[in-house]
Amino acid sequence: MKTDISDLRGDFPILDQLVNDEPLTYLDNAATAQKPNQVVAALTHFYQTDNANVHRGVHTLAERATAAYEDARHKVTHFINAAEPAEVIFTKGATDSLNLIASTYGEANIEAGDEIVISIMEHHSNLIPWQQLALRKHATLKYIELTPTGELDMADAETKITDKTKIVAVAHASNVMGTVNPIAALTKMAHQHGAIMVCDGAQAVPHMPVDVQALDVDFYAFSGHKMMAPTGIGVLYGKRDLLAAMPPYQFGGEMINFVHRYESTWNELPWKFEAGTQNIAGAVGLGAAIDYLENLGMSNVQAHEQQLVNSLLPQLTADRQIEVYGPHDPARHTGVIAFNIKGLHPHDVATALDMEGVAVRAGHHCAQPLMETLGLVATARASLYIYNTQDDVDRLIHALNETKEFFSHELIKAE
Repeated sequence: MKTDISDLRGDFPILDQLVNDEPLTYLDNAATAQKPNQVVAALTHFYQTDNANVHRGVHTLAERATAAYEDARHKVTHFINAAEPAEVIFTKGATDSLNLIASTYGEANIEAGDEIVISIMEHHSNLIPWQQLALRKHATLKYIELTPTGELDMADAETKITDKTKIVAVAHASNVMGTVNPIAALTKMAHQHGAIMVCDGAQAVPHMPVDVQALDVDFYAFSGHKMMAPTGIGVLYGKRDLLAAMPPYQFGGEMINFVHRYESTWNELPWKFEAGTQNIAGAVGLGAAIDYLENLGMSNVQAHEQQLVNSLLPQLTADRQIEVYGPHDPARHTGVIAFNIKGLHPHDVATALDMEGVAVRAGHHCAQPLMETLGLVATARASLYIYNTQDDVDRLIHALNETKEFFSHELIKAE
């Protein structure tokens, strides 16, 4: 296992630069992760040696491209412990994956009077597809609320999930508060009422070991770019029997078996859901990112990030001028931490931090219903990944102190 982080940072040349004359401290990993040399090299190699369309050609380049594309599918299968490669669908990302489920399984199985249950902490990608499906089908959309500590209220979940519930859709980890949700318990609850479980794993797969069979989820979605792969590639995992019964999402080349003048038949899994030319290079890059993460070991990735959270979170929660949203216990927290400096707009905070070379996110983080629940318009958000170090944590704390000093007159007014 490659666990020397000083060596690891050398794989990410983008981190070795100055921003506003300060060393770059990249803490916007929940939005997108940086790409190691190994992933960039895999993309370059593909385009320079193997570039061709997949599945359709018998010439050498086409066969090599097809082998690389399907090899990436096998790597994903192993990485999340799917039962077989046919259960792994390549998509544009988690958003595309979740829309696929709503537009196929949802359209075919939701009727007037049915219930769809999600949580109030969902990213818009795991909220709007269900909201709009409920509107189209005259179904009822219900929200699982939060505990005072920013965690999912499982007692509320037990009341919201009923025999009328057909779909439960919840994030594995919050992209705002860093909360890790009890997906296996929610899945069991959903199945006891005859509902399926959809999990948005965009903030989980890059940061912790994920076993879809152990979770027993029916569908699981995630994006490549948050786990050091290229943008524009993602995955939908689905149980074979569900995928086989679902209609295609899009129509065109590759997803067909036979096309006649007035009717068509569909290809077998997984290609039934991969119409047209896919992001072949993106899949190859995703495979390279998985190789990189498996070389590190996902347990090591999780342990390293937890060590940083153990340092950063207590410092933030101890500062009376900073409000932290979500669990304050580092043991129940991912490396995503949302906060505000009291009296300052988060956009001003993010701009001030950028002047110190520290990159964080500011806004509603595509979670406006959660912001409304918290009584907020926006927050700042720092998010950690495997190439971050204690120096990055120290630079963030220093930059926050510099920001508070600069805006001290505003903070005095706020108090």
